[in-house]
Amino acid sequence: MQKIAIAIHGGAGTLVKGKMTPEKEKEYKDILSMAIETGYQLLEEGKNAIEAVEKAIIVMENSHLFNAGKGSVFTANETHEMDAAIMDGKSLNAGAVTLISGIKNPISLARDVMNKSEHVILAGEGALQFAKYLNYALEEPSYFYDEFRHQQWIEIKDSDTFQLDHAVKKESKFGTVGAVACDKNGTIAAGTSTGGMTNKKFGRIGDSPIIGAGNYANNQTCAVSCTGSGEFFIRGVVAYDVSCLMEYKGMTLQEAADEVIQKRLLKIGGDGGLIAVDSKGNIAMPFNTEGMYRACKDSEGLDEILIYDV
Repeated sequence: MQKIAIAIHGGAGTLVKGKMTPEKEKEYKDILSMAIETGYQLLEEGKNAIEAVEKAIIVMENSHLFNAGKGSVFTANETHEMDAAIMDGKSLNAGAVTLISGIKNPISLARDVMNKSEHVILAGEGALQFAKYLNYALEEPSYFYDEFRHQQWIEIKDSDTFQLDHAVKKESKFGTVGAVACDKNGTIAAGTSTGGMTNKKFGRIGDSPIIGAGNYANNQTCAVSCTGSGEFFIRGVVAYDVSCLMEYKGMTLQEAADEVIQKRLLKIGGDGGLIAVDSKGNIAMPFNTEGMYRACKDSEGLDEILIYDV
């Protein structure tokens, strides 16, 4: 019988046990729990992996806790520029959006790019024209306003410094969110969504909306969603690299994911983590930072919500 499985992440980075209040920790775990249960329930009902991935990510995009959707960080211009991507492992169809503002759930727009356009990536004003064409409602900037995020920005505005999400002076957290899933047909999918870097300039784009860098899915190998120092994930083509090691070297999912995160990425100076699933429902969630917000669940009893390196 086909195993169903889902894994999610809410970012990796400097997450040291004891630094976070018990209340805040519970807040994060509650949203991770809601997201994983939302996706898993859809898989149990026989829905496909794409559906489960999108709906799990929407739960996190709707929370101010994560740097995606509602919780997106401020750019140098005091605006929000969000990115998202989604990919179907059966057809290799993919959709992505980048540098978009005002869209409540960028992952849904990415899915519409995949299903309702001839393209893979739409950017900026063009992506918003596409959203308007599909009658998306545009949220006011106030919807995305978060006092903590704004204070982060105020501390470094008018400088050439940029910060990765919940950074606390010399510490960093990459708050990208993502999900990977394997459905009852053995089809896998991956999705990733992010608000980028605090104080980012010049239309900077990270790895999240780039197929093969921050997001990838192929039924023959694996589905991967990444979180970390985007420039390094792009240079290392991290998501596709995991797939390649499985396809050409015959590595297991865990072996390939560990090789990329614990060796190859570190070798070029990158940090972060990823979640991955294969078409047998196996899950891997490696990271090379102090912690990564993550959760996983499958039909054989696996059910975990974790933050720190345990």
